[in-house]
Amino acid sequence: AYNIHVNGVLHCRVRYSQLLGLHEQLRKEYGANVVPAFPPKKIFTLTPAEVEQRREQLEKYMQAVRQDPTLGGSETFNSFLRKAQQETQQIPTEEVVLEVLLSNGQKVKVTILTSDQTEDVLEAVASKLDLPDDLVGYFSLFLVRETKDGAFSFVRKLQEFELPYVSVTSLHNPEFRIILRKSYWDSSYDDDVMEHRVGLNLLYAQTVSDIEHGWILVNKEQHRQLKSLQEKVSKKEFIRLAQTLKYYGYLKFDPCVTDFPEKGCHVVVSAGNNELNFQVRLPNEQIKEGSFKVTRMRCWRVTSSVPMSNGPSGTSPGKSEVKLELAFEYLMSKDRLQWVTITSPQAIMLSICLQSMVDELMVKKSGGSIRKMFRRRANGALRRSDSQQAVKSPPLLDSPDASREPMAKLSSKLTSVSLRGISHSSSANDVGANDFHGNYAFEGIGDDDL
Repeated sequence: AYNIHVNGVLHCRVRYSQLLGLHEQLRKEYGANVVPAFPPKKIFTLTPAEVEQRREQLEKYMQAVRQDPTLGGSETFNSFLRKAQQETQQIPTEEVVLEVLLSNGQKVKVTILTSDQTEDVLEAVASKLDLPDDLVGYFSLFLVRETKDGAFSFVRKLQEFELPYVSVTSLHNPEFRIILRKSYWDSSYDDDVMEHRVGLNLLYAQTVSDIEHGWILVNKEQHRQLKSLQEKVSKKEFIRLAQTLKYYGYLKFDPCVTDFPEKGCHVVVSAGNNELNFQVRLPNEQIKEGSFKVTRMRCWRVTSSVPMSNGPSGTSPGKSEVKLELAFEYLMSKDRLQWVTITSPQAIMLSICLQSMVDELMVKKSGGSIRKMFRRRANGALRRSDSQQAVKSPPLLDSPDASREPMAKLSSKLTSVSLRGISHSSSANDVGANDFHGNYAFEGIGDDDL
């Protein structure tokens, strides 16, 4: 059986025959020309080298399916992963009580089935809180790890291919919790949420919590104003004032390491306002701050590597730390692209943030709205609506080649940088073509913009 990991954590184990069954079902539903090629069957027993080759091919296949907007979002693919997750963790289908946290530490207990998917659980929480249906799409469930000081470190947004109850209980660690938070980036959507009492209370609780944990920057005078609004229970005015503060609506990540502006710099990354904000501690202990706009990232990728275990032989297998990196190619100036790498256990969460910022930008461009992102199906399950499906996730891209034409040659004045600049590379240390997220919101810039 092959292990499938999400965020470096075992999601499920599947056999070649099960994956072949999934492949055939996808071909039947979507046609052979849409589904990527599947590693062929072999008549004879595989040698160890062939087993490893097949594992790599299957990994590429699963990534290609997941990154295809049609296949990756399909019920066939997602239900396959959910069923495999439940079977692997050997959790029978039964009614259970799941505890979901709100930002203020309040617990919401919902009665669900162990086999309920993320959207079902989200709907159950919304229903328990009396949050109206048309506001459910503004919120998401996140898997978090409680830190010593009572704050939360974000592991990932729970995805449609997993069962929240199984995901959290299979970690066998009470520090891991599920939390409800808003899941959009543009604070103008706050107005929709604040129209309703429950939406306002959720947003207020999150804002208070972010201020308490130092995620939103507040000076003494602002702190005094916020305190007085809190005492008056003026929740809308409190949020309005908070919206004007630095880092409002940002997700703050744990301290990690970056190679920008030089290798080995310690950095605190925050995601929000269509950018990644860096607070970098330089080797001379100086703190520098800068932002990378998502519209100027041409593409990004997440890579993981498991270091060869050189610890004592007594350490249990499977516990070796997975090293995760997020690298993005950034348009630094009119004709210069540069790769920036962040090494962090939260690299996948960072990538999910980038993708959702891009999706939101594209929804706005196409005139869609978050309200329409959820709709009810006849069978009671919630599904993404057409306005969301119209937003393609990025195409699969080949790896960047060091020998490609320098950007300057493309145009002396770049009004937009062509994605054709990414061509296939065969260098040994390269990452496979399927690991790239091209960015539909990428906007090249001209002289006038600089």
